[in-house]
Amino acid sequence: MKRFLSVILFSAGLAAGQGGDLDNQPAPRAVPVEDLLPKFSDAEAVVSHTEQFRIYGGTSADRGTAANLAEQTKEELLRLTEEKDEWKIPIKIRLIGAEGGEVRELETALGLFHNDNTYEVHIYVSLSRGLRNEPLKRAVMEALVYAKGLRDRPFEKDVPFTVPPWVVEGLSEATAWRLKKSDRKLYDAVFRSGGFYKLDDLFGLSDGDFLTIDGASRAAFRVSSGALMMALLEEAGGKDGICNFLDELAAYQGEMPVLLRRHFPDLNLSESSLAKLWMLQLANKGTAPLTESLGVLQTEAALAAALKLRFTDVEGVFQEVSIDDWQVIAALEEKERAEAVRPADEELVRLSYRSFPSYRMLLLEYQGVLEDLVEGETGNIAASLEALATTRSTMLEKAEQARDFMDWFQITRARETSGAFEDYLRLKAQLKTRTHRRKDHISEYLDRLEPLFDVPEPERYDPFALDFPEF
Repeated sequence: MKRFLSVILFSAGLAAGQGGDLDNQPAPRAVPVEDLLPKFSDAEAVVSHTEQFRIYGGTSADRGTAANLAEQTKEELLRLTEEKDEWKIPIKIRLIGAEGGEVRELETALGLFHNDNTYEVHIYVSLSRGLRNEPLKRAVMEALVYAKGLRDRPFEKDVPFTVPPWVVEGLSEATAWRLKKSDRKLYDAVFRSGGFYKLDDLFGLSDGDFLTIDGASRAAFRVSSGALMMALLEEAGGKDGICNFLDELAAYQGEMPVLLRRHFPDLNLSESSLAKLWMLQLANKGTAPLTESLGVLQTEAALAAALKLRFTDVEGVFQEVSIDDWQVIAALEEKERAEAVRPADEELVRLSYRSFPSYRMLLLEYQGVLEDLVEGETGNIAASLEALATTRSTMLEKAEQARDFMDWFQITRARETSGAFEDYLRLKAQLKTRTHRRKDHISEYLDRLEPLFDVPEPERYDPFALDFPEF
């Protein structure tokens, strides 16, 4: 406001001194756009707009990006739980190294400190792969849960604090689902596998174990955690229950089902009822909406399954043949032909709602072939089926070419690494250390000798066991 007033006063004085002749005034000096941008020193810290996050290290662009991502993560969590922003525990983020530098075993790690007034949560981020959004947002989500649980808590020496991975992954996945950034097919796959993780495994997975699992297991763990978190949030009073649950979580050292029952008493969460609630949520989130289209390969598989003709032969035995064997159906009576093609016609109608768009004309043509078969007009059926098969083959070939091109485009345009190859190498190393148990006498003899040649397990990292410096 002061700057605005000074410009007005300066302009008024200039006009008065020149007798109000504005036509003879020199043109104002052009100021480059770059001069109007804020200047940041590489040595100073960036403070987020709510002042809860303070970012150190890296370039000014990295610090600004980290501040925005941290505030975005916080806002998403507050929207998920519908809680007011009353968290005042500072969270400091230290950016370490530079892109292309030494790759560290841990991309992010957390440390807890206490000063004279309050706790502080410190996040350490390696920039060897650049500032990646997902690892940073996950670390911030974990830090926010600690900040919530340690708010207004007096300092106690040697008291352990823990936030289990399923809570962090569950909150992150629930947020992604609310923002429509999650994949429904993962829920369907996990549900069809029977849950993949059992609840005891979900609750018992430690930070060290989470860092060692491969990418596929991590995706299944995230989906399983998200389904449980969303099931709790969607219950009556679920948001208040989650907020109270998170308040107590960091310092809680007991069994997880006990803590859940304490904050969700209306659910009567026995071990079996909690598992049923969880699996029901997986099934609900994995159910495809009617408007979701299948891909080319999925449509092709569904079409091949639909084009089956069923009838009963003269001996009363039920038979099922492909549409390519339509001559068998053509030899039947008209009523029997209608009964034979009716299931296929109904399947084609159902498939038309969700088929890949370019297949819908093919489905209509197949229905026309079935209609001709029922009416006994078989003169053009063979040619029609051959033309349809050629079209389907061409569409499959084009789909594979498109998929290969998209894979090439994604690989060549990728701006950051996913870490999936590191997961593969870690899994390969773990498989080498596992022995395949056999029950023959030689194997049992070798098992007794095995302790003499024990292979150590791969090292597991505990972020809180690392010696981090204070800021």
